[in-house]
Amino acid sequence: MSKGNAFAYMVLFGWPLLSIWLYRKKSLQLATLITIIGGFMVLAVRTSVDFPLIPPLGKGSMPVLSAVLGCYCIKKQKIKYFDINGIIKIFVLLLFIGVFITTELNSDRIISGIMILPGLRIHDAISSVIGIFISIIPFFIGKQFFRKYQDQLLMFRFIVAAGLIYSIPILYEIRMSPQLHTMLYGYFPHTFAQQVRDGGYRAVVFMGHGLLVAFFVVIVLSAATALEKSGEKIRNFSPKMVSYYFLIVLVLCKSKAALLYGFFAFVMIKKISYKMQFRVAVILALMTLLYPSMSIMKIFPHQAIVQTAADYLGADRASSLEFRFDNEHILLEHARKRFFFGWGGWGRNRVYNEDTGGDEVTVDGKWIGLFGVFGFVGFISVFGIMAVVIFRAQKAQNYLKSKNELILLSSHALLVSIIMIDQIPNSTLSSWTWLIVGALLGRSEEIIAESKIKRNVIREMTS
Repeated sequence: MSKGNAFAYMVLFGWPLLSIWLYRKKSLQLATLITIIGGFMVLAVRTSVDFPLIPPLGKGSMPVLSAVLGCYCIKKQKIKYFDINGIIKIFVLLLFIGVFITTELNSDRIISGIMILPGLRIHDAISSVIGIFISIIPFFIGKQFFRKYQDQLLMFRFIVAAGLIYSIPILYEIRMSPQLHTMLYGYFPHTFAQQVRDGGYRAVVFMGHGLLVAFFVVIVLSAATALEKSGEKIRNFSPKMVSYYFLIVLVLCKSKAALLYGFFAFVMIKKISYKMQFRVAVILALMTLLYPSMSIMKIFPHQAIVQTAADYLGADRASSLEFRFDNEHILLEHARKRFFFGWGGWGRNRVYNEDTGGDEVTVDGKWIGLFGVFGFVGFISVFGIMAVVIFRAQKAQNYLKSKNELILLSSHALLVSIIMIDQIPNSTLSSWTWLIVGALLGRSEEIIAESKIKRNVIREMTS
């Protein structure tokens, strides 16, 4: 249900106008970063307008469509959506084709007690395809327009600068309680009780949940640490002080998983060689791809992880983790009944009480939500794209000589692998993270293409 006061709708519909101005005054890359990442940072969470057939126009879609408008109409740049090669093109096509197969296989109604879920029709498939397409447009934009080292450097610098600005309301809400969304937009976007932690508060600002804010800080911390290691300045601030500052902010965000990711990225980027970073990124990507199979075969050490959490993080954190694993198990058993193409939308992927029809599960991880709705095909398409991007970056490192470029590329690959692994317990994959993934692919392909050109020139000169 859409919510929001007049100001929330004014900001929402003013976003395309702001984007047009940005694309007129700034470079395509900077305008895109402000439009997409800035939209995630400031737009109201559940304020939207729902038109027939297409997904609601709101926080998730308006910045993306504004960026498309800016690229096409202002910069006169056509976005090449399917100018991709190899297995990534297969994954993208499979993602869209699979939606229609999912719809065809789920034309039956589901009845649980007094609750009736309708069968899927062709308009459901079209709506889903449009929604998926809008969500991954930033991937194609990143691949096409963020190919140079300076583009990649601009992205990292922008993320850090945005984080520095956003840290002010983050720290305010940590101290005063999450209230800015209510003050500006007239309502609180989530359950307030979930933002109370360890005798204090998680910041929500305009992102919808404290976990999303904490993961945003993880990405900012990773970018700041990469810039510090490569010796790149962040305005007039000391790069070292900025990275430590965000480490402190991350601790204050009170998210154990995000703190683990952030500290891991901080140490890896700061102390570990770029070659090892690539290896770790590949391992994390493979772990994410194999997680559903390991869970189905019951060889993933869920109970050992819960026990470790109880020993080191406390009973509350262990109980929360166990709750997620238990719900994940229930959802996975349900998903296995329609393994390859899933149950489709309308909540058909969830589990309901057979007598009352009440919803009995909580969907936390992006992977299990995707697996339940679109099946194994949907899961492997989305996560396969991200994994192949990491593999492509690992290949590209072999053609780089510049230390700074290697540092940024390895940090970028590690960051994408962390985005992947976080989709197991959480659901943080959105348009702005797709932009980061696409930019890594664009940069990697440019490095490989430049190397081929150089080799051809040398071959012609020596022949």
